[in-house]
Amino acid sequence: MDGGGMSVFYLMALLAAFCIGLSKSGFSGISMVSVFLLADLYGAKASVGLALPLLIAADLMAYPAFLKHGSWRPVWRLLGPTLAGLAIGWWMLGWIPDAMARRVIGACVLLMVALQVSRRWHPEVFDRWVASQGFGLGAGVLGGFATMLANAAGPVIQLYLTARKVPKMELIGIGARFFLLINLVKVPLNARLALITRESLWENALLLPGVVLGIFGGKWMIRHVPQAAFEWMIVVFSTLAGMRLLFW
Repeated sequence: MDGGGMSVFYLMALLAAFCIGLSKSGFSGISMVSVFLLADLYGAKASVGLALPLLIAADLMAYPAFLKHGSWRPVWRLLGPTLAGLAIGWWMLGWIPDAMARRVIGACVLLMVALQVSRRWHPEVFDRWVASQGFGLGAGVLGGFATMLANAAGPVIQLYLTARKVPKMELIGIGARFFLLINLVKVPLNARLALITRESLWENALLLPGVVLGIFGGKWMIRHVPQAAFEWMIVVFSTLAGMRLLFW
């Protein structure tokens, strides 16, 4: 790769890191953009381990800001099903080839988009569905699977909490606790699969400024960018990204 190509590569990687930081500032749907970009740049399986330390760094920066909001109780309620989903995802990630992992990640992205769209287009159907007894169990298992395979559990956990009528600030606080805990649990699992290495940690150090910029930029954007318009833009981009990972 020549100098110009390397520059473009790292600009795209920094954009992915920026999206990770932005997702912790209230724009959770944009995490799908980072999933796609990192998978496209580094390869599907390698991107899972590469993203994890960046996510933990973002969690550690976001968590103190929301200590006064939410509690650990909903986190413990989701923990058992989520760990089951993590175990299934870890087992699958250990044996599938990179090309198949790319398609699985694409499918996860499209599923997360479908969940977001169903809530907006058919709220009455969605409300009946999430009120069912099995939804909490399913959300935990699906969230654990999606976060292990693609670091993409944000939308399903957010939908679960929204369905429980959790206020916005509490939702962000619970999410900060949940993902900090789950991402820390994932570290030894990723290391066991050799997805976190000395080389990947060096890449993390290069990309960390993008995460910091995303977190602080998100605080500005959430005050100046219409949330609804932003979310629909992310839905469109994520749909195209998921289809690219799945089919091309």
